[in-house]
Amino acid sequence: MRPLDNVKILDLSRVYAAPAGTMILADLGAEVIRVEHPAGSDSMRGWGPFINGESTYYICANRNKKSITLNLKDQSDKEVLLDLVKEADVIIDNFKAGDMKKMGLDYEQLKQINPRIIQCSVTGFGQTGPLAAEPGFDPVIQAMSGLMDVTGHPDGEATKVGVPIADILTSHYVVIGILSALRMRDMTGKGQFIDLALLDVQMSSLANVASAYLNTGFKSNRLGNQHNNVAPYQVFECSDGPLMFCVGTEDQFKKFCKMINREGWVTDERFKTNSLRKQNEDVLSAYISDITKTKTRDEWLELLQQYKIPGGRVNTIEEAFQQPQVVARNLVGEIEHPSYGTVKFVRNPLQHSELNISYEYGAPQLGEHTDDLLKINKN
Repeated sequence: MRPLDNVKILDLSRVYAAPAGTMILADLGAEVIRVEHPAGSDSMRGWGPFINGESTYYICANRNKKSITLNLKDQSDKEVLLDLVKEADVIIDNFKAGDMKKMGLDYEQLKQINPRIIQCSVTGFGQTGPLAAEPGFDPVIQAMSGLMDVTGHPDGEATKVGVPIADILTSHYVVIGILSALRMRDMTGKGQFIDLALLDVQMSSLANVASAYLNTGFKSNRLGNQHNNVAPYQVFECSDGPLMFCVGTEDQFKKFCKMINREGWVTDERFKTNSLRKQNEDVLSAYISDITKTKTRDEWLELLQQYKIPGGRVNTIEEAFQQPQVVARNLVGEIEHPSYGTVKFVRNPLQHSELNISYEYGAPQLGEHTDDLLKINKN
């Protein structure tokens, strides 16, 4: 038994944000059926690198799903989808605002067929506002939200995050929104419409940067690997490479000073409080940098663990997957697909005792399950 057994989701979405969300729901037991145009409608299928002809980008957001092909501009195919809607719990799309209505598939029309249907529409800018009809892609959202302005080095250009972070965060809100709507339906018997926008999500994820500005007018700066509010809290070079040090509390600073044999800093007027350390951060960082270069990363990590101060190597992706903690947590799984073979993936990080997450299907090829699913539906 899994938490979303017997929940059926029709997934009309493409690229990453919405598909990654439905993949999480599929991991939890939902039957997720991707609905694509017969000619293909997901550009991610063409993004390399590839494994036996299948995009590794596409694979990372579509495991545990099935795929059927329908041309929704064709009335007979649209009728097939509407028949599926009658038995579905959720339909999700990421068409531009207004496109589903043009096709006769907006919530007002779908709920006439199935009052319990939950529709989630994921767009760049939402269903309202001056940009509602505009397409929104992750880098554009990172730029518009201000995230890029606070990412990167002070003397460099504004920088996007190295993964599609706006899409990733939105995929989590897809899950939260749909689970909340399913729970509400348990109480009311009615479905509802979820309007989810990438820009909304990224703005809400500015965390302390947003809070500082909204409440005090403080404008966070681009500081590279330093922190806007805490010091010392950054990457320092060791004798064999970079290491992240996070000295986040006054108690940790006292321990840090003892660790590096600079206990006099605890009472130094320049460093005795976090606010003073931020004011004199350039001086403090220079002092610390001279010290960290005297030992290797492993030597410093051993000391950091001894003194209970957070720290970690700045790993390459290869090093990240090879580190003992990731291996011990069994985070890399394998799944078989009859056409493109064995695929490795990062497991769902939810490790509940009774969730029973399983990985049954590799990411489906275009229309792989059309005949089987539509035959079942006709019966």
